[in-house]
Amino acid sequence: MNLRDLRYLVALADLKHFGRAAEASFVSQPTLSTQIKKFEDELGVPLIERNPRNVLLTDVGEAVVARARLMLREADEIKNIARRAKDPASGAVKIGIFPTLGPYLLPHVVPQIVAKFPKLELMLFEEKTETILKKLHDGELDAGILALPIHDDTLHSEFLFEEPFVLAVPAAHKMAKQKKVKLSDLAEERLLLLDDGHCLRDQALEVCQLAGASERTGFRATSLETLRHMVSANVGMTLLPALAVRPPAPVTANVVLIPFADPQPHRRIAMVWRRTSALTVFLYHLVQSFKALPKGALEVGKVK
Repeated sequence: MNLRDLRYLVALADLKHFGRAAEASFVSQPTLSTQIKKFEDELGVPLIERNPRNVLLTDVGEAVVARARLMLREADEIKNIARRAKDPASGAVKIGIFPTLGPYLLPHVVPQIVAKFPKLELMLFEEKTETILKKLHDGELDAGILALPIHDDTLHSEFLFEEPFVLAVPAAHKMAKQKKVKLSDLAEERLLLLDDGHCLRDQALEVCQLAGASERTGFRATSLETLRHMVSANVGMTLLPALAVRPPAPVTANVVLIPFADPQPHRRIAMVWRRTSALTVFLYHLVQSFKALPKGALEVGKVK
């Protein structure tokens, strides 16, 4: 048994296809097939159900793959320990960030990180929160930028900042002339929200519950840009996070952005990583970079 065979098996489990698994492993299909067959012979049990249409794991195969993932992650951690001992700010760091934050936060912080850590290969992946958490556990990501709370004792969280929400309404809306709005102003209103799976949807629903508002039925967006354009088209109102309405985010015609009076509804953003990570010391340095937003980046004022 060796790590190479374990990587082949995990690739096959993920891709369910010998050809694609071989390509992802940078070997020929006969090589991958032969090595997995040798691995099965060594263990004395079948790991794969082979049929013309797809590849399935046996029950034993499922258990072996689960353990293989842990072993491969630990092997990668050993390599990371050695690399970081030589140069803490070198090598690759893989960070996941959710879609309603990534495009608006990263332009503010990535240039400073690149300048501060020139040897660092910063690899950024935009995924929904659920996917980021799974990839953190599987060792596919080193850290995630997520909205709190995160209910997982195996992960460490470092608070970064609070991001206020702003109310986006059409220019002709009755609230458009208000300098600020209160949560109580949203009572009985119906808001446009994102589709299931977006953490911003859950956050907006919490605000709706506090305000006595509800979701506008018959429409769910897959992005903040869609929400913004629906407001512009007089379909309804919505909540937008502060970074999404600050430069370099685009300005949308016929949309008025109104800040909330205190206490402002907001979301709490944190960097999270595995408590066992070999990158912990360096990730604390990255936390400081993500906290160092330009002055005024989180401030919201009425914008038309």
